[in-house]
Amino acid sequence: MSAVISSGAAALGIELGSTRIKACLVDASNPTTVLAVGSHEWENALEDGVWTYSEDAIWSGLQAAYADLVADVRRQGAELTDLAGIGVSAMMHGYLAFDTEGNLLVPFRTWRNTSTGAAAAELTDLLGVNIPLRWSIAHLHQAVLDDEAHLASLAQINTLAGWVHEKLTGRFVLGVGDASGMFPIGPDGGYDRDRIATYDAHAADFLAGRSLTELLPEVLPAGADAGTLTPAGAALLDPTGTLRPGAVAAPAEGDAGTGMVATNAVSPRTGNVSAGTSTFAMVVLERPLERVHTEIDLVTTPAGDPVAMVHCNNGASELAAWTALFARFAAASGQSLSTDAVYETLLREALEGAADAGGVLAYNHLSGEPIAGLDEGRPLVVRTPDAEFSLANVMRAQVYGVFATLAIGMQTLAEEGVGLDQMFAHGGVFRTAGVAQRFLAGALDAPVSVGDTAAEGGAWGMAVLAAFAVARRSVPGTQDAAGSTPGRPDASPELTAYLTDHVFAGAAPDTATPEPADVAGFADYLARYRDGLAVEAAAVTALPLGGIRSSKNEGTA
Repeated sequence: MSAVISSGAAALGIELGSTRIKACLVDASNPTTVLAVGSHEWENALEDGVWTYSEDAIWSGLQAAYADLVADVRRQGAELTDLAGIGVSAMMHGYLAFDTEGNLLVPFRTWRNTSTGAAAAELTDLLGVNIPLRWSIAHLHQAVLDDEAHLASLAQINTLAGWVHEKLTGRFVLGVGDASGMFPIGPDGGYDRDRIATYDAHAADFLAGRSLTELLPEVLPAGADAGTLTPAGAALLDPTGTLRPGAVAAPAEGDAGTGMVATNAVSPRTGNVSAGTSTFAMVVLERPLERVHTEIDLVTTPAGDPVAMVHCNNGASELAAWTALFARFAAASGQSLSTDAVYETLLREALEGAADAGGVLAYNHLSGEPIAGLDEGRPLVVRTPDAEFSLANVMRAQVYGVFATLAIGMQTLAEEGVGLDQMFAHGGVFRTAGVAQRFLAGALDAPVSVGDTAAEGGAWGMAVLAAFAVARRSVPGTQDAAGSTPGRPDASPELTAYLTDHVFAGAAPDTATPEPADVAGFADYLARYRDGLAVEAAAVTALPLGGIRSSKNEGTA
């Protein structure tokens, strides 16, 4: 291993997720070989009504995850001095605004914010395509509607992955998958020219003679030339000075795109589900959708192929909170268990629950959920007096709750006749074999596969994209990303072949087929869940945020 790393033959993937920043180092010539991993836990903060991460948290967290990876390398008797390739991924969408000097004008507005309803609705009507609340253009236009002061100094906007990439390479570019969450992508693989022109005319007063494209990063497909790690970038990532510059940089991507790569779901009629702080499904389309659906986002694969995305702001965080509760109970009773052991116990117990969770409903809405029509969220467990209240049913309801809103969106795709041959899944909740995977198969009424890479997830997927960029750089004539389709960088066949023939050749993922009882049980659960959304909406009204009074020191002099 020492020779592989010291010779600069490794590719590094970094993903800034919602709760962890992960780093994954792979052999660039064989990215199925994971050489080392590192991570750093962090959390978003609600400041002045905005979900955000501070600048210091971003850079210190990035350095901490890299340092943890270096520690893993050193435990194996090696030193990381050079990289063949590097790639950055992060939570998609959101809004990062900069002036001409590169200074951040307002705190990072993450995908979790739902304050852009007026802008999203106006743009959806204007552009004739669904513009979700979390997209960068929705955040920008909401700022225009609100006449925010920072717009007078605005020079560019970016995603989190794009910003980190720019700091590491000096290049203001972005992978097409992540860029598709900034503004709709057109048939030539760049921002849709007609819709850009429509927006330029609509926001002419704000743009003051500029085009929106001047504010957005250049769009690149997977494998295209996205620069190299600069001396300043190497020093930012590794303040010790051990890491040298020069690594080939892959176009930065969003976590949805890296999840597709990590599960080899980049071809038409394939899809994947990622379950983390948010939960989303990506289905690669054979044809355009017939109608505009506000619950469906039209994005792309990292190669630029069209994808229908069902994105839910809420995922497995509420399940994690219940797991922490039971972990504390175990510790308080003198039976301290690891987090993994608690998850294993509770998820196995869920298998013993009724197929419809016995009448127990669990709502995982910590924040607003557009698909459910909620501007805010209130986590709830609800049951009628005649429900079968048991640990098994509560935990089954909690897992069902992770997938319920997703299932609502997926029903829309089914009604559009979207074909799906195989669905892959990744995320920590799938590490306990045969539970969440089985329940998801029942929820979607489709086979669900989980591979060996599920635990490494997007960081590994980004490392694969970095290795792909290294491979393309070594082939003469590929860096212009010229393709067989006139006017479009046709990287898709190359990426598909690379993944199928080089990365996933011989892979045998574990596949769960839907069990009839689970399909029928989840359908019953989802029908009650839809009805119960009225209870969730009432809770938002009745229980305002910030309404909890601390009892500390009350009654003292």
